[in-house]
Amino acid sequence: MKKLNRERVNNLLAGIAQFGKTEKGITRLAYSEEDFAAQKWLLDQVKDLDLQVTEDAIGNLILRREGRHTDWAPVAMGSHLDTVTQGGAYDGVLGVVGALEVMYMLQDEQLDRPLELIVFRAEESTRFGFATIGSKIMAGVGDPKKFSTATKKGDLSFEDCLRESGYDPDRYSEAIRNKGCFHCFFEMHIEQGKVLDETGEMIGIVRNIAAPTRFKITVEGLADHSGATPMSFRKDALVTAARLILAIQEAAVKESENGTVATVGIVEVEPGSINVIPGKVVLWVDLRGVNEESIQNALKNINGAVSLFAEEDEVLITVDMLTADKPVPLSDELAELFEEVCREGDISYRVMNSGAGHDAMHMAALAPTSMIFVPCKEGISHNPREYAKPEDIFTGIEVLAAAVKRVAVGR
Repeated sequence: MKKLNRERVNNLLAGIAQFGKTEKGITRLAYSEEDFAAQKWLLDQVKDLDLQVTEDAIGNLILRREGRHTDWAPVAMGSHLDTVTQGGAYDGVLGVVGALEVMYMLQDEQLDRPLELIVFRAEESTRFGFATIGSKIMAGVGDPKKFSTATKKGDLSFEDCLRESGYDPDRYSEAIRNKGCFHCFFEMHIEQGKVLDETGEMIGIVRNIAAPTRFKITVEGLADHSGATPMSFRKDALVTAARLILAIQEAAVKESENGTVATVGIVEVEPGSINVIPGKVVLWVDLRGVNEESIQNALKNINGAVSLFAEEDEVLITVDMLTADKPVPLSDELAELFEEVCREGDISYRVMNSGAGHDAMHMAALAPTSMIFVPCKEGISHNPREYAKPEDIFTGIEVLAAAVKRVAVGR
């Protein structure tokens, strides 16, 4: 196996980071000009790999290197290139660049199985309100109509965006894969948490991925004059929404021992005038964890608060569920393979869960799947300060390459 090329890895990471870069961070939203430009640039840099390049019906990019048995199910790797608004340079991108470097390291190896690298579309929920859209569709979970239901005011829906980008949303089913289409799937990622950074282990081997439950809560009160309406006559939607935000926080705190967390990431207030009592507020909520019973307990408490506050404040509150994924256990066998690789290389590691969702959670429905994490400085992610040390990145790629080589040889 060839040695890892540090300069190439650093150059690819730095090059992609230029697409969408501003003073406030990197904004490279799914299907944006920056997203397509970053993909094109990356493909130009790795032409010497001589990979087969195809796209599926919604734009997931597949790079393939044949094995000795072209009819055998391939070993797949991958992640994403899109970012959140004002994000960092490593989330998702590291998994794509790392997988490409694995392709280089194994370039001269005689592998029985083909290798495939998948660059998933729309992993981040920033643009469409749904996360991991590319891998969801590949796994047969959801469709463009569903993923268009959380469109924010003034934005393109997922269906419209597909059309604008040259894809036909009515043909999305052509992107669906059947179980067994891959021999296995690997994803390398920054941890997006501070466990490895604080404990000092070099590799995190993921056993379970937390599932996001996302919903929006709409509070409808009565918009009225801020000066002429006495406090006792008000139906202030924002006051009720504030109570709900605290109730959501409390519901998650009660379940925090089980690893459950909740976030109100967006608050939309109408009409949004300083001299008008808010008549309508929409809260966008992200609830997630690795324990399904704990998630349901938190939901029960949140729904209880919704009923109570609607009655007490005399407002209308509706809850629209956007997605309710279940926590995903990953392959024990592949996790043990990663442990074996780390032990043989005298590389410190930790078996852990992922609090963030990833494309790997949907690929697990198609094939045995595993993830590894590399440390993320101070656990900061979805932020311009997101950072992973080069040495940690190189170690992660070497561990991934060793695992891929073993599963790509023989039955």
